[in-house]
Amino acid sequence: MNIIKRAWGAFNLERRGVPGGDSYWSDFASGRSSAINEATAQKVSAVYACVQAISETVASLPLILFKRSGEDRERATDHPLYRVLHDMANPEQTALEVREYLQACVLLRGNGYARIVRGFDGQVRELWPLSPDRVSVVRAAGNLAYDYTDGNGVLHRLLAHEVLHLRHRLGDDGVLGVSPIAAARGVVELALAESDHGINTFTNGAKLLGLLKFPGKLNADQRAAIKASWSSQYAGGRNSGRTAILEHGVDFQSVSMSLEDAEWIAARQFSVEEVARLFRVPPTVIGDLRHGNYSNSVEMARQFVTMTLRRHLVAWEQAIAKQMLMLDGQQIYFVEHQVEGLLRGDSVNRADFYDKGIAAGWLLPSEARRLENLPTIEGIDHAPAVGPQ
Repeated sequence: MNIIKRAWGAFNLERRGVPGGDSYWSDFASGRSSAINEATAQKVSAVYACVQAISETVASLPLILFKRSGEDRERATDHPLYRVLHDMANPEQTALEVREYLQACVLLRGNGYARIVRGFDGQVRELWPLSPDRVSVVRAAGNLAYDYTDGNGVLHRLLAHEVLHLRHRLGDDGVLGVSPIAAARGVVELALAESDHGINTFTNGAKLLGLLKFPGKLNADQRAAIKASWSSQYAGGRNSGRTAILEHGVDFQSVSMSLEDAEWIAARQFSVEEVARLFRVPPTVIGDLRHGNYSNSVEMARQFVTMTLRRHLVAWEQAIAKQMLMLDGQQIYFVEHQVEGLLRGDSVNRADFYDKGIAAGWLLPSEARRLENLPTIEGIDHAPAVGPQ
């Protein structure tokens, strides 16, 4: 490893990995078989649910490119970037698929990468996601570059303006992001250990757990024969609940606690709360309804937008403005997610919201209909208000 570092230093290059995150090779070298990475972490249902809730919602929200027009704005549907962000990211993948993948990479790995393909005019025409496993960030002469190894093993050097780089919380090196899993491995490790305990318990049989006491001393062959016989008849979930038949003075003594005594179920439920706290996701959003009811579930859904999604949405918008718009274009164009649909609430609250907005004069009836995806009615904004007779 020192030789490699000296070789990079000779060329004034610095290669960076994921800080505190991707320890796959170090875990492999140290002999740890239960390394926590994006694959093992998603075996915990709460982790998978949190990642899906955030990535699916972020990807499904309309991401619109707007053009400034004085104090007003309008959709820039004629700009090439509009289609890349809203419809098709590239000829093979939709915008939703690419954005969902990149957001999941940010949550699981701390970093999401996509290759930017520009046309002859410098405008973005395509966006191709890159696997974080195949990307290394290099700082050469003070400038960032990205080394990407394709499926054929060919190394490509991409400059900073050719890559859309999304980060979770920025690490100490100021280059790479740190994922929630890397920052709090213990939470996921504990949840996996609890899951493995439950699997092993039911695999080996949830009832007959204890010691077999024999009146005399057994030799090695007798021990092996008794172990094989006992396992075949009473171990495993399919044999759970069978009645054991003991002969020749053999006694069975239970020495293990039941699942209830060990509060295994309570620990599993607490792990769900811990993982939800790690990703800042309200428990009701990932299906934990133990403390949920109609009123607080609606409020938690709003908090999911304002407290959980907002940071990720702003990160997308600022990264796109920085990497995918030219300097002149940044003065004219900007991107923004449309989150109104998630914040509207139920029909009663929406009707009250529209009524107050129209009465106060800051909302037009045509705008209210547009928010509800209703067809346009000509002249509705100039029609006299209809009140109770």
